Amino acid sequence: MRLVIAKCSVDYVGRLSAHLPPATRLVMVKADGSVSIHADDRAYKPLNWMSPPCRLEEAPGVWRVVNKAGEELRITLEEVFQDTAYELGVDPGLRKDGVEAHLQELLAASPETLGEGFTLVRREYMTAIGPVDLLCRDAEQGAVAVEVKRRGEIDGVEQLTRYLELLNRDPLLAPVQGVFAAQEIKPQARVLATDRGIRCVVVDYDRLRGIERDELTLF
Repeated sequence: MRLVIAKCSVDYVGRLSAHLPPATRLVMVKADGSVSIHADDRAYKPLNWMSPPCRLEEAPGVWRVVNKAGEELRITLEEVFQDTAYELGVDPGLRKDGVEAHLQELLAASPETLGEGFTLVRREYMTAIGPVDLLCRDAEQGAVAVEVKRRGEIDGVEQLTRYLELLNRDPLLAPVQGVFAAQEIKPQARVLATDRGIRCVVVDYDRLRGIERDELTLF
């Protein structure tokens, strides 16, 4: 991983155009080729980025990051304060607890639980920032990214939001919808998900496992 702290301006040229005026920022270049630009006022989300596969072209004072679609992230470096590189090695990844991992497995086997006509494309669909739990197709063959949690909280919605931002840059998948699936979804997480166009699904773990509940019901 290469970390560059510099005063820079950034221009994104592609399907949309965006401009960041000069300021001191962190530019991060990862081993997978992705390049992201970060400010000091947020925990996770970059100001702009380019997902792999892409190429980095360095010239004095200017970096050009170009992806396979010809979109360009142009970083104009006015002053570089630090330029360092570190070898992080292979990361073992986030390990889900037993219930959460099993819940993901059960939903992969029964994707229709998440929506009528849903079919599974792949479990652990890899992105530049980690794997999406499930990538599905809905009844209209639209792509759907599914994040599975035992307990659905705001962090999970933020995680799915990041995946959707990346996946919707892939012309072979876009537009990609989001589904946040959990045994329990906190009210704040539901509000945030709804605001971002993400559908929430509360799943019954025991029913997925084929265990009938003992409680008496009227219907």
